[in-house]
Amino acid sequence: MSEKNSESEKKTKPNIFNLIFPRKYNFEEMLAEQADKTLTGVETLVIWLNSSPLSDPVHMVQIEEEVDAMRHRMEDKLINSFSTPFDRQDIYDLSRQMDYLLNFSKETAIEMYTFGVGADKTILAMAEALLRGCSFTVKGVKIMNTNKNQVEDLIRKASDADHEIETLYVAGMAELFRTDNPMDALKKREIYHHLRDAGRALRRTLDILHHAVVGLV
Repeated sequence: MSEKNSESEKKTKPNIFNLIFPRKYNFEEMLAEQADKTLTGVETLVIWLNSSPLSDPVHMVQIEEEVDAMRHRMEDKLINSFSTPFDRQDIYDLSRQMDYLLNFSKETAIEMYTFGVGADKTILAMAEALLRGCSFTVKGVKIMNTNKNQVEDLIRKASDADHEIETLYVAGMAELFRTDNPMDALKKREIYHHLRDAGRALRRTLDILHHAVVGLV
């Protein structure tokens, strides 16, 4: 029997465990839907940052609330499901970190509007890098169970965006330390920090995605 035929049989051979305990919910689809909505939220942030004057970011709040509801519904199903496509802790953590990413994006917009902070070059560049990283991550989540090599490539690209966020944060903070307006520097430091936290949530999302993909057979 050829190696190709052997691989084909592995793919088509039914999993006895899944026949006895069939999966009740499609968690891959739920994660993909949450990832899509998270990307919409970050896209909304970038569009909002490029608007003038900055308006009340109600759309960001609405999107974040919708994603919260999606996450809670999935967690309820996760509790009640006997069989999952991959480790249930990874499913939970992946969903939670995407939620954190969107939370920090929302808080960025709310505090900028409340504090009266305009979008400078550092804020715009960090948000755009976050959007790129999020876009690669969403693509990876959608194909995590079908193309491991491509997922790994997407993870590397998203990681590059995460590293860029960190570099931009440090450079931006260095500029703030040289400013002669301490109040403005204090406000912007808060905004930079939220975007950096969003980047760190992106990094943790990528770590979990990688762990989940490695564990898939």
